[in-house]
Amino acid sequence: MRKVALLMLAMLVAFGASAEAFTLRDAVLWQGKKGIGSVTPSADGVSYYTLRKGSQVLKIDFKTGAETVVFDAATARDCDVKHFDGFELSEDESKVLLYTNVEMIYRYSFSADYYVYEIRHNKLTKLSDEGREEIATLSPDGRMVAYVHDNNIYIKKLDYGSVVPVTKDGKVNEIINGVPDWVYQEEFGLLNSLAWAPDNLTLSFVRWDESRVPMYSMQMYHGACNPIEENRLYPGAYNYKYPKAGCENSKVSVISYDVENRTLKTMNVPMEDDDYIPKIVYGKTPDRLMVTKLNRHQNEISLYAVNPRSTVAKLIYSEKSKTWINYEHVTEAVYYDNFFIIRSEKSGWTHLYQYSNSGSLIKQLTNGNWNVTAYYGYNPVNKSFYFQSTQVSPLDRTIAKVDAKGVIAPVVEGEGTYSATFSKNMAFYIQNFCDAKTPNQYRVINTATGKSLRTLELNEEYAAKYTANDVPKREFFKLQSDGNMLDGYMIKPLDFDANKKYPVIMSQYSGPGSQQVKNSWKLDWEEYFATQGYIVVCVDGRGTGYRGKEFESCVYMKLGYYETIDQIAAAKYMAKQPYVDANKIGIWGWSFGGYEVLMAMSQLDSPYAAGVAIAPVTDWRFYDTIYAERFMRTPKENESGYDEGSPLKRVRQQKGNLLIMAGTADDNVHITNTYQYAAEMTQQGKLLDMMVYLNMNHSINGCETRLPLYNKVLDFFNKNLK
Repeated sequence: MRKVALLMLAMLVAFGASAEAFTLRDAVLWQGKKGIGSVTPSADGVSYYTLRKGSQVLKIDFKTGAETVVFDAATARDCDVKHFDGFELSEDESKVLLYTNVEMIYRYSFSADYYVYEIRHNKLTKLSDEGREEIATLSPDGRMVAYVHDNNIYIKKLDYGSVVPVTKDGKVNEIINGVPDWVYQEEFGLLNSLAWAPDNLTLSFVRWDESRVPMYSMQMYHGACNPIEENRLYPGAYNYKYPKAGCENSKVSVISYDVENRTLKTMNVPMEDDDYIPKIVYGKTPDRLMVTKLNRHQNEISLYAVNPRSTVAKLIYSEKSKTWINYEHVTEAVYYDNFFIIRSEKSGWTHLYQYSNSGSLIKQLTNGNWNVTAYYGYNPVNKSFYFQSTQVSPLDRTIAKVDAKGVIAPVVEGEGTYSATFSKNMAFYIQNFCDAKTPNQYRVINTATGKSLRTLELNEEYAAKYTANDVPKREFFKLQSDGNMLDGYMIKPLDFDANKKYPVIMSQYSGPGSQQVKNSWKLDWEEYFATQGYIVVCVDGRGTGYRGKEFESCVYMKLGYYETIDQIAAAKYMAKQPYVDANKIGIWGWSFGGYEVLMAMSQLDSPYAAGVAIAPVTDWRFYDTIYAERFMRTPKENESGYDEGSPLKRVRQQKGNLLIMAGTADDNVHITNTYQYAAEMTQQGKLLDMMVYLNMNHSINGCETRLPLYNKVLDFFNKNLK
C-alpha cells in the first residue's frame, strides 16, 4: 500500500496537448504534462546524465546546458537494440549498464535484458546469453556486474567475459538471494539488496527463506486486455508467497561473498527469527557494511556496522517508540567519511541528526514544530546541510540549509512545493516547483546565488490548457473535528452559484503517514467531476502525515477509528454549508481509501448517501504482515482492534448505496477482500453494485481501463446523488 496515492493518478500515459475542452480522458490519463526524465549527477560536480528518448545517454552541463553524447544506440558498436528503458553508471563513469524488454514481476520489480556499454571503446555487450536478469548492479570500478537469475546471484567479470555463480540454493517460492520477497518490495520499497564494497572485493546481500510463508493463489483468466491464450477455456493460477497478519514471514540473513576466494559468510547481526532487514549499504569503507534491523512490531530499529570479513557487527544507532518507527528515516541515512546523517521523530517531529561513525551524537541539526521531508546533502565548503521541509506549512515543501552554527536559512522563498536534485558538490541543483495553480516547472539554479541559470521545462503549453478557466481550481480550508484542526480542499463547479444546492463527493485516502491535501499540482478525476456539477472535497484526518508524530500515531492499534470520526465530521461540516444538499453526499477512496469508505458508510451516524470503494481492505487479517502489524500488531495481540476496525464486522450497520470495484489479479489487496464483503452483504440482505476487472492488479490500469472505470464511478454517483 506504500505510496498508493500515486496509483490513484494512474500509470501516466502521455498524449499531445490539444485545444479541446477538458475531458475525463484528460483528467485520468494526464494529457500533455512534461517532465525532464531521470537525472544522475556526475562525480565532476558540474554535470549530470540523462536518457533521451530511450536511445541516447547524455552528459549535460548544469550551468550551460552543453550536451555530450555518452551513448547512442544508432552508432554504438554491436548494438542491435533501438530503445532502452533505463540506465546506471559505474562509479568511475567508465561503463553504462542499460536495460530493455522490461517484464514486470510485481508492482515495482521487473526482469529485463541488460547490456553493458564501454564508453571508451563505444562497444555494447549483452550481459548474459539467457537474458531476463533482475537487479543487475555494477561494481564501483565498473569491471563486474552482479545480477540475479532464477533466484540465484551471479557475477559477470567484464574483463574476461566469464560468469561466476555466487549462490546455488535459489528456488522459486523457497529461497531468494538478493531480490526481496513480495512483502519487502511492497511495504519497505526494497527492490535490490545487492551491495558492492567500495574496494570491489566483497558483494553483500540479503537471503530470504520464504519456505514457511503461506502460499497465495490467484486465478488468471483469458481476459480482454492482453489476453492470456492458454487460459482461454480454463483459468490458470499465479502462486506466490504472501504473509498475512500474524502469519509466518521469511527468515532473513545477511551474507557476504569474497570475490577473490569465492566464499560465503553469514554476518553475525543479532537477529530474532521475526526481525526484518529493510536495508544494507556500505558506509564509505569496505569494513563498514551498514545493516538496518527492525523488530517485527516495528517499534525498535537498530543500525549495525558489520565487518564482512570478520562478520562482527557493532551497534551504531538504535531507537524505540511507543507506537511505530518510520523505517525510512534510518534506511535513508547518508554516510560520509567521518559521520552520517539520519532522520528521526524522537522529538515529536522529523528532524536531522548528525552522528559520528562510532555512533556518538554530534548534534541535532534541525529543530521545530515542522518536519524534514528529505535530506539532500552536505557542502563541506560552507559546512551546510541542505534539506526539504514543511517549515512554511504542512501543505507546502520548501528547501533550506543549516550551517555549522545551527542557523537555518531558506534556499527558496514562498509557498508551493519545491524539490531538488543537487550536483555532487552542491554547487547547482535542478529545481522542481509546482503549486495548486501551477504545473511543474524545472529550472537549473546556482545554489550560492539562488539565481536561475537556465530553464529546462515550464509546461507552458500544458499550463495554457489546464490552468485556463475551463478547469476548476482547488480552494484550501480548515475544519474542526473532535478538537483537532484538519486541512482540506474543495473543488467547486466553474459556474458555482452560492444560491444553489450541490451534491458533494468526499475524496480521501486516510492511510497512516499519507497526505492528499497539499499545495502542489494535481489534475485528476476530481477536477472533471466538478465540471459535472459536483463539489469535490478532500480532508486529511488524523493518522495522515506531516503534522507531527502525535497527530499521525494516534491511530495506533485501532486503524479506522479516528479516521472515520474525521471523515464523518468533514461530511457533516459540508452538509451545513448553505450551497450543499445535505442528502446528497458521497464518499470515494482507493485501497486504504476504499477501506475507509466502507468504515465511514457503516458508522451509525453516517451521512453518506453513496460510496465507491476501489480495491478495499475489508479486514486487516487479510492484509500483509509488515503493513498491518506496523499499525495494529498481530491479530492475536490485538483481537479487539482488528474486530473494531473490520468493515466485515460492521456490515449490519452499512447504509447508503455502495459500489465496490477491484481487480482479480490484485497481488496487494486480494480480491478475497471484496468477495468476502459481498458475501457478508448478501447474508445481511443488503444490496451493492460491484465491478471486477479480469487480470488487473491493484492499479487497475492498462489498455486505457481507467477511462471506463471512472465513467462507471461517475455514472454511479449520477444515479445516486442527482
